[in-house]
Amino acid sequence: MKVMCMYLPQYHSFPENDEWWGKGYTEWTAVKRGRPLFKGHVQPRRPLGGRYYDLDKNGEETLSWQAELASEYGIYGFAFYHYWFKGKLLMRRPMEILLSNPGIKIRYCICWANESWTRTWYDLSEEVLIKQEYGEKADWDTHFDYLLEFFRDERYIKTDNKPVLMIYRSFDIDCLSQMLAHFNERAKREGFDGIFVVSGKTRDIIDERKELIDAYYYFEPGYTLKHDFSLLHRTGYNASVLLRSTCNRLFKGSMLERRISARWILKRIGDRSYGENEFPCLIPDWDNTPRRGHKGLVYTKTSPEYFEEILKRLKKKVEGRKNDFVFINAWNEWGEGAMLEPDEYRGYSYLEAVKRALGPEAFSES
Repeated sequence: MKVMCMYLPQYHSFPENDEWWGKGYTEWTAVKRGRPLFKGHVQPRRPLGGRYYDLDKNGEETLSWQAELASEYGIYGFAFYHYWFKGKLLMRRPMEILLSNPGIKIRYCICWANESWTRTWYDLSEEVLIKQEYGEKADWDTHFDYLLEFFRDERYIKTDNKPVLMIYRSFDIDCLSQMLAHFNERAKREGFDGIFVVSGKTRDIIDERKELIDAYYYFEPGYTLKHDFSLLHRTGYNASVLLRSTCNRLFKGSMLERRISARWILKRIGDRSYGENEFPCLIPDWDNTPRRGHKGLVYTKTSPEYFEEILKRLKKKVEGRKNDFVFINAWNEWGEGAMLEPDEYRGYSYLEAVKRALGPEAFSES
């Protein structure tokens, strides 16, 4: 089992965030605003040792620490979110710092988070901040030229001499066939055997153009909540949301509207059958109330022990495969409460769970 962690780079300020959210905004801004919304609700979540890192000012130091920590606990690599908008690039610094420091020992690939940015993080409105567009051949060339710098890196994850490129919402790309044909042509000219495309199975539409896609990764918890939830659990969840939201409207309250047992989700993930090139995904905790307040979603009854149990089941499901990836959402999604990085509440317990699930054979000298 190769454990891959989704990696959020939004831990440094940049001009667009300053404009949209206020000067100096980073993920930590939202995290520090977290407040408990019910009895036993742990907020705010604080990084262990007060490590509110800045991926620009101390990017090399932080990435080195993260790489060493990941290696110690058996993490195979990171999937860095990549924000490309037809030539406009946001949050570029962390990946570029990684590229320019080959001494940082971490395998990685790129996950193109190809969706428009809106204000949904905070007030659920659909005001578009930056629109995702895909352009034409000249735009694809510019994009590929940027990606190529990373594809050439020895640390970049490849399969069959093909750089792995994850696309979060491939179904959104009408020109996907032409774009990927161009990417594959360019990749072969550069000495690769093409691009290994991994499409996201999210809460939205599943891209069925299998002739264009080499593999899928499940993006949890959204996929299971939307597509693989029992009727009984779905009915109970929807009824509770309706009741709480109605109470808030009637009494002008701020009761948390969305709570759900993580065990309902994790059990479905563990029970599911996965095709040869379908990569499972698991979450540790989940709590996006720092971003969305009482409109957020909290998964209750999470625990490192149950996480470990499901991860061991996923390990058996991918055993013996050529591409035995299992994804975790995420390494550092602090604003969604989904992180393996140590914090004051959980400590290193989720990382220890990963290490136990992998077993001592994953750490043997060979």
